[in-house]
Amino acid sequence: MNNYTPISTASSTDKYEHVTSEIKKLEDQLHAANIPHELWEKANLQLQRINLTLRYGGNINQLDMIVKYVEWITSLPWEATTEENLNMEQAKKIMDQNHFGLDAIKKRVFEYLSVLTLQKEKKGLQKFHAPILFFVGLAGTGKTTFAKTIADTLGRNFARIPFGGLSSALDLRGLSKVQPEAEPGQVIKAIRRVGTKNPVILLDELDRVTQNSQGEIMGVLLELLDPEQNDHFIDHYIDFPFDLSQVIFVATANNTQSISTAVMDRLEVIQMPSYTDDEKIHIARDYILPRLLNESGLSPDVLSVDEEVWKHIARLSGYDPGIRSVERKVESMVRIIAYKIVSGAGKQFAITKENAKDFIE
Repeated sequence: MNNYTPISTASSTDKYEHVTSEIKKLEDQLHAANIPHELWEKANLQLQRINLTLRYGGNINQLDMIVKYVEWITSLPWEATTEENLNMEQAKKIMDQNHFGLDAIKKRVFEYLSVLTLQKEKKGLQKFHAPILFFVGLAGTGKTTFAKTIADTLGRNFARIPFGGLSSALDLRGLSKVQPEAEPGQVIKAIRRVGTKNPVILLDELDRVTQNSQGEIMGVLLELLDPEQNDHFIDHYIDFPFDLSQVIFVATANNTQSISTAVMDRLEVIQMPSYTDDEKIHIARDYILPRLLNESGLSPDVLSVDEEVWKHIARLSGYDPGIRSVERKVESMVRIIAYKIVSGAGKQFAITKENAKDFIE
């Protein structure tokens, strides 16, 4: 974004030069941007109106609004895409690295990726209709991770839109720029964050939408997920069609009770199973611990953990169907190890049933 000084902070003597300079910057920004010609004409017309108003001594308080609007439309990836390089052998490798077991779910995701490949070969890169995968299951069962893995496998950028607490369809569709504190909705914000028009966008926890706004938010969802409509999605702030047809949408929820039938008809439900204690142990030992050690700057040989300790950690998770409780225990273990090393208490540690209480919070 530009380092713009709001006009209200400029002195009266500098105001004319300040505004003239800003208008010139915006004109240059528009000319340099790769945006649709109709949108360019629309924004340029607003700048010309401000120019005329300034010339005849009128009120130019709308300049701040125009600056913000031009910065938004010129920063959106109207044409930018990520080149896809789908290799099924590599896809399987990435999937196995990120997920233990869950072979039936992996198979369905591979089938999904295969459909994408065939559709692109048939229709080219311009437009394709992908099924919408909908991962349903309790917290910690791997729903979000699967969505991220799909993006990694395809080599696409990834964005997440949390639906928990959304209070209005305007949260998704934006607020008109003439309104106070106007800004785009979460969909356009996600597109700008990733910088491409063909990311994987996770619609996270659809079931957590506030009850009084479910109807209107589900209406926007229908538009997002409908291939006949989403190539001209209009955000109220941008006020110009944006092509979302190349976006791969993936959704998650803990349950489907509050999701409208019309939306469910556009989703392919994948039920996420709960993890057994043995699966939790395997994931914690072979996936979570190596990752956390690496993130903490620790080598794998700084500690060893007895099998009985892993069983104890799994039991501590109680009735948690996912792995979040287990992950928190392993996180605390790694933090304590890091503290002991920095404090000079040792360089290598063995965690046994007898001393486990000193390492597990």
